Amino acid sequence: MTAIKWKTFPHTAKDYAYEGAALKSAWPELHRGDCEPFPDAAFVKQAFARHPRLRGALDGEKTAVALQSAWRAYHRGDFGAAVAEGTALGPIGANAANKAANIYATYLETDSERKREILLRSAERAEALQAAAPDFPNAFYFHAQALGRYAQEISIAKALAQGIGGRVKASLDKTIKLEPNHAEAHIALGAYHAEIVSKVGGMLAALTYGASKEEAVRQFALARKLLPDSAIARIEEANGLVMLFGKAKLAEAQRLYKEAANCAPADAMQKLDAEHAKGDAEG
Repeated sequence: MTAIKWKTFPHTAKDYAYEGAALKSAWPELHRGDCEPFPDAAFVKQAFARHPRLRGALDGEKTAVALQSAWRAYHRGDFGAAVAEGTALGPIGANAANKAANIYATYLETDSERKREILLRSAERAEALQAAAPDFPNAFYFHAQALGRYAQEISIAKALAQGIGGRVKASLDKTIKLEPNHAEAHIALGAYHAEIVSKVGGMLAALTYGASKEEAVRQFALARKLLPDSAIARIEEANGLVMLFGKAKLAEAQRLYKEAANCAPADAMQKLDAEHAKGDAEG
C-alpha cells in the first residue's frame, strides 16, 4: 500500500480528547451506534482466551492500553494515528483502525484512488478479524461499511456486477444476528435497500437482491428508534427517502437534514456528520 498522507481533522480536536478515565465514562454514549465493547483489560483477556488468534506481541493489560489509545485517536479525529495504532495490534485492533479509515475515507479523502485503497485495506483487516473472532459484530459491520463506501466510489451498478452488494448484505445480516440492537448496521441496511431499489428498480431489486422500499423504510425507522439523537441516522434516511420517492419526500428529507445539522456532536465523526448535514440542508 502506498503511504497515505492523512489529512488533519478540520475542526477543534480538543473538544473530543477523552483523556484518562473520560473515555470509559463517555464510551456508552460514544458507541451507542456500533455497540463496540469498552476495550479494558478484562475484555481483552476474555477475547484472547476465547480466540487465541487475537493474541499479538503485547499482553492483555498492554493491549488494552494500546487499544484505548487507538480509540482516543479516532474519537478526536486523528484518523491516521488510529489506523496505525489499531493495525499495529493485529486483528484485535482492526475495529478501531477500520472505523477510523472508513470515516476518513468518507469525509476527508478527496483522491478517489487513495479512497478506494483505504477502504479495501479496511475490508481486508475486517476479514482477518472475522477469521480470528467470528463472534465480534463489528468485524462484520466495518467490513460492510468499507465495501459499501467502496461500492459508492466505483458506482453501485459496477459494484453489483462484481458481487459486492451481496457481500455487504451478508456482513450486515451477520452483524445484526450477532447484535440485534446495532443501530449503525440498521442504518446501513436501510441505505442498502434504498440504493438497490433506486439503481435497478423495485421488481428486479426484490427478485435478484431481496431489496424493497418497505424494508428500507423499516430499517431507517428502527435505527432512529435505537439512536434517536443521531445525525447520521437522519442523513442516511433523508438520502434514502429522496432515492426512493424523489420530490414526494423532499420536504421530509430537508427536515431530517436540518435536524441532523443541529445534533450535538460527541466526537470527530459526529462533528463531520453534522457538518455534512449542514451542507445538505442548505443545498
